[in-house]
Amino acid sequence: MPDLCFALTCPEFLLAIAVTLFAGFVKGAVGFGMPLVMISGMGILIAPKLVVAGIILPIVFSNGLQVARAGFGPAWDALREHWAYCLIVCVMILISAQFLSVIPSDAMFVILGVPVVVLCGIQLAGWRPRIAPRWRGGFAAVAGVIAGTLGGLAGTWGPPTVLYLLALDTPRARQMAVQGVIYGLGSVMLLVGHLQSGILNGATWGLSAALVLPGFAGMALGFRFGDRLDQDRFRSVTLLVLILAGLNLIRRGVMG
Repeated sequence: MPDLCFALTCPEFLLAIAVTLFAGFVKGAVGFGMPLVMISGMGILIAPKLVVAGIILPIVFSNGLQVARAGFGPAWDALREHWAYCLIVCVMILISAQFLSVIPSDAMFVILGVPVVVLCGIQLAGWRPRIAPRWRGGFAAVAGVIAGTLGGLAGTWGPPTVLYLLALDTPRARQMAVQGVIYGLGSVMLLVGHLQSGILNGATWGLSAALVLPGFAGMALGFRFGDRLDQDRFRSVTLLVLILAGLNLIRRGVMG
């Protein structure tokens, strides 16, 4: 298996499988971070645009599973309440995805690395915005633009969505339903956007499809063993590792 149909060497392909398995475990155990883990981990050896192509189908199917586990009734209620934010995120994912194919590789490493470092740092610090009720409509629009732009370029709109929900003082149980529907709709838009951009094509879809199974396997392990973990400690360690990996991506982009 020296040169796979999606242009990866055997070590690169094994790295992609291992990272996706761990990313699925993290998502199943603590409910966040699959794109961040895949981007920062796979980016160690694999070209950034191929990384973005590789994460698309695992994200689509894992988010579909997350919505199904939460229930379609709560998902529909969440969509009715946050339809404007969902719409902005989806539109911005479609728009920003079209620019990915023309961005140089060195710049792509920085584009992938900076959101990982910043968003994981915010979560690790425990910071949460406080928004007065009269500003919430504008805040939802700004947050949606940021989340959707990051989604189309780097495949990750989860952390901005979490901050948006925290700013609205959304109860935790409600947060899970809202995140599920936003992640689910966003992942479909990511698929459509990168079919149009050419990032997901005949040469790259094989990698993305091959990573669906390890993603599911990791999630199953996370669902099974997540309750046995010290979730706060596991979450903190995971975020710290992601920050280090993100800094390495930035280094690659800056130093070439």
